[in-house]
Amino acid sequence: MVKKEDLLYLFIGQDYLAKDTQISKLKTALLPKESRDFNLDTVYAKETNLKTLQEKLLALAVKVKQRLLIIRGAHHLKDDLRQFLLEYLDSRQRGTVIVLEMDQESPDKIFMQALEKQARIYRFQQERAYNTFDLLRQIEAAHAAASLKILNQLLKEGVRPELILGGLRSMARSSGSPLETKKIMRLLLNCDLAVKRSLLNPAFALEKLVISLCGLSGFGKPKH
Repeated sequence: MVKKEDLLYLFIGQDYLAKDTQISKLKTALLPKESRDFNLDTVYAKETNLKTLQEKLLALAVKVKQRLLIIRGAHHLKDDLRQFLLEYLDSRQRGTVIVLEMDQESPDKIFMQALEKQARIYRFQQERAYNTFDLLRQIEAAHAAASLKILNQLLKEGVRPELILGGLRSMARSSGSPLETKKIMRLLLNCDLAVKRSLLNPAFALEKLVISLCGLSGFGKPKH
């Protein structure tokens, strides 16, 4: 339920379609279509500096009482931006409704606690945590897109490249024909050397490896 008196919204989660649907409802509820272009701003936390945030928050509304500012990826806000945002929220003259869109809660617990005291919070579905075995199963099924998605999440969560390679190597030993096993081990060795010698960025090297493995019919299939 969208209420015009709410001044701060937290949209937390990774169901991007559902989040965007709710944001669209909020735009419609708060801003007439004819003046929306003048009173709506979207910024991205990773790319936004303090000056830009100040300009967006302190801008005056045109033909409406309040503007709408959407901050995408707000869990990435830098220290100075978080501090200014809290100061703005504490002021009594704020004229901008703020939507903080984030994949997950900010690691700054004090910041989150302060926001939660004032915000209308919407929580959306989170992606489940994956492990190396999930990656192996997707590669075995030759699902390249799903494999890359899991790989990127593992790397984002701090799983070391050598651990991922170790898991892939253990699976290779139970592959189909000796020829397929030889191909797989060669790919793994080349990736390992590229990472250790800094010939390629580890993430890029692993992505190339995963795509190559997905193209090998014998990967992950047990010997008979």
